[in-house]
Amino acid sequence: MAAPFTLRKIGVQPNSANLTEARRRVFDFFRAACRSIPTIMDIYNLQDVVAPSQLRFAISAQIRNNAHVTDPKVIDLLLFKGMEELTDIVDHAKQRHHIIGQYVVGEGLVQNTGSKDQGKSDFLKNFYTSNYF
Repeated sequence: MAAPFTLRKIGVQPNSANLTEARRRVFDFFRAACRSIPTIMDIYNLQDVVAPSQLRFAISAQIRNNAHVTDPKVIDLLLFKGMEELTDIVDHAKQRHHIIGQYVVGEGLVQNTGSKDQGKSDFLKNFYTSNYF
């Protein structure tokens, strides 16, 4: 059996020279994140909750949420945050329910079957629509 993929300490360099270089770094980050999925599945025992392809989709959805960003410095900042998150996950700095809550349930991979307003009283509905928030 091959040794599991270990995340190399890939540091995001401070500044991308242009948008093309920043885009290349995003693809490199996506590849590193996808290569670490089997390790993450083993560490957090996620086989019974989610498939690797669904985690890959969650990672790509996170990247696509910021597709509108065109400033290389902002892209570098987002890459730094992404690398920190990935390093924390691979280093087991998070617990299983954090991963499930953020990347399985939080990304819409598990459908919410109930309505949020169902079963609330009229008083609570009026309170939530008031200006007290």
